[in-house]
Amino acid sequence: MKKLIVLLIVIAIAVYAGSPYYSAYQLKNAYEDKDGATIAAAIDYDQVKPSIQNQLTTQFTTTMGKYPLVAELGGEPLTQAANRFITEAVDGAITPQNVEKIIDTQGQANTATKELAAAWAIASNQVDLKNLIQNLILQRGDVNAVVQSQMQQIMKKQAAELEQQAAQGTDSDKPTLSYCGINCFNISGQVKGYPLTIEMQRQGLIQWKIVDIVLP
Repeated sequence: MKKLIVLLIVIAIAVYAGSPYYSAYQLKNAYEDKDGATIAAAIDYDQVKPSIQNQLTTQFTTTMGKYPLVAELGGEPLTQAANRFITEAVDGAITPQNVEKIIDTQGQANTATKELAAAWAIASNQVDLKNLIQNLILQRGDVNAVVQSQMQQIMKKQAAELEQQAAQGTDSDKPTLSYCGINCFNISGQVKGYPLTIEMQRQGLIQWKIVDIVLP
């Protein structure tokens, strides 16, 4: 009886400790099988959305800090307009329906993904700053018009890059898996050539949800 109890305890510990590895295995299989519904259901959108928005708005603030002339010309309205676009882009792209579509098509660009790619480009210093300054002067401080113009230009460029990455980018054969706490687990690797880290959080004893996606 004692041996049986010990065996059951060992099995329970093994299942408890191994559960995130199994979840990661299921996610990898779903991705390879283009099973978007499974991956979409594994995401905690209430945590993932604000995290991505915060990553992008923080990065945009850092970018603007490198260009005091742009910050001076655009001022707070420029920051607000850019942050509003970032927030709306993330809201539109990080939804169960869109995530499912992205996985099903293996990254084929649609309006939501184009806007998210444009938001990432703006935050990570891929804006044509010379053109932005000229537009701010020509538009006499109409920041919303300037931002919308920049968005359209960047979306066209990013759409082409997304399609190319989806076709040519490589995925990690063996992502790096590691605990980051008793209820925290990370999956790191490349998706279509982009380095990403996915953080999962334990839900109950053996269930796990994606609660954060660290952008490149």
